[in-house]
Amino acid sequence: MTVSRRTLLASGLVTLAPVSSVRAGDQVEEPLADAVRSALSAAIAEASPPRPEFDTTESRLVYLRWLSAASERLKVRKADYDGRVEFLETVWYESKRKGLDPSLILGLIQIESGFRKYAISPAGARGYMQVMPFWSRLIGDGDIGRLFHMQTNLRFGCVILRHYLDREGGDQFLALGRYNGSRGRAEYPNLVFAARQQWDIRVV
Repeated sequence: MTVSRRTLLASGLVTLAPVSSVRAGDQVEEPLADAVRSALSAAIAEASPPRPEFDTTESRLVYLRWLSAASERLKVRKADYDGRVEFLETVWYESKRKGLDPSLILGLIQIESGFRKYAISPAGARGYMQVMPFWSRLIGDGDIGRLFHMQTNLRFGCVILRHYLDREGGDQFLALGRYNGSRGRAEYPNLVFAARQQWDIRVV
């Protein structure tokens, strides 16, 4: 059954985030070369469970220490332990899958949606990483409702940010500007970098 956005808003499941707290609404839809579109589509479609795997016991222990510390910090925003752990596992998995730092992704999510799964910006950006609906058409199956699915949203967001990083030669400042639609301006990248510090968990 399809539930309308109006019904979700009325039920409180979807929140229209204030303009000042939603940042990705100005993200620009740019033409993609066929090869780039195909690569991004493949990255989105790859079916993998969001469970991290580790080559050594030590690397697994490092992850578990990170998970414990991150869970404690996130508790004030996500009270449910199981849901919190599932979310953090997925953030770790999807960020590492695209060569991204989980602390950067958590900082971005904090600025984008305040960790609200059903946040919608005035421009229509959706979910944790405020993915614009046009991405679903460009590299997904066109079903924008799936952008509220946790792993789908995090996967789209990480793939998009990786794409922008590649375009900008690894420059995080410029890539974050593209993600926000404010390339070259400092406000948004600085907000994300500041939020990132709260999630920069050093574990050995």
